[in-house]
Amino acid sequence: MSRRPSNRPLRIGPRAAAALVLVSLVGVAAFGWPLLADAQSGLAHSQDAPWLFAALLPLLVAVVVATIADQGMDAKAVAMLGVLAAVGAALRPLGAGTAGLEPMFFLMVLAGRVLGPGFGFVLGSVTMFASALLTGGVGPWMPFQMLAMGWFSLGAGLLPGPERIRGRAELWMLAAYGFAGAFAYGFVMNLQGWVIIPGMGQGISFHPGEPLAANLVRFVAYYLATSLGWDLGRGALTVVLTLALGGTVLRALRRATRKAAFDAPVSFDSGGAEVREPAETGTRTATGSEFGGLAR
Repeated sequence: MSRRPSNRPLRIGPRAAAALVLVSLVGVAAFGWPLLADAQSGLAHSQDAPWLFAALLPLLVAVVVATIADQGMDAKAVAMLGVLAAVGAALRPLGAGTAGLEPMFFLMVLAGRVLGPGFGFVLGSVTMFASALLTGGVGPWMPFQMLAMGWFSLGAGLLPGPERIRGRAELWMLAAYGFAGAFAYGFVMNLQGWVIIPGMGQGISFHPGEPLAANLVRFVAYYLATSLGWDLGRGALTVVLTLALGGTVLRALRRATRKAAFDAPVSFDSGGAEVREPAETGTRTATGSEFGGLAR
């Protein structure tokens, strides 16, 4: 018997894809519903956040179960998720959010690249949850952070595989994705807070009940005025860490996944031995070096 490991990200199966689509639809609705609500709706993400968190946890479990079912993996996959989530949670306080410098983002890019979109989404969400507990950052924003980080890591798993892009080109691709994804993360998270911040200027504040296009123009102005520089620091640090440490970390993650036998198809090599299956009795006899000469 031989295993042929691959450096490709874990491919997403139909059940995992369905679970990811479901949780993403829930996330899009959670982020976007205030933009479509009227002025009397009583917008407050602090009220809907507990419900979103309650819905998010079973959906994350569903993604894990579906990914394991599609890939045929075992508890070692879940153990690796736990280890990487702990490392990512430990990295977050190192930057302390100063000027947007958050080193955990580069790890989420690399881990999502190796583990694939399904496990990448779960890893990003669980890491953000663990880091919130570690840093005391639990609040109505937490489930939204979990979704945004999950999407960030998921995207890394959807990039072209290493059989097409490898070596230094792969690192540059991941660095470019990390840079763009850092801005996308900040853009999405600003949408969560913008709709409930009162007392801002007329040109950048949210106006409940007004046309979607007009509110989106104000939101873009708000983002450019308040968060662009912050996200620039996050993106720049992600690029530097990816180019400096990405090769080493990718090799370590891929070696770990090979040892855990993720996505490793199994083939049986009889070593030239005869394999015969009598038609009458239905019993099977095989000999070969893999079975130590045993007849079964």
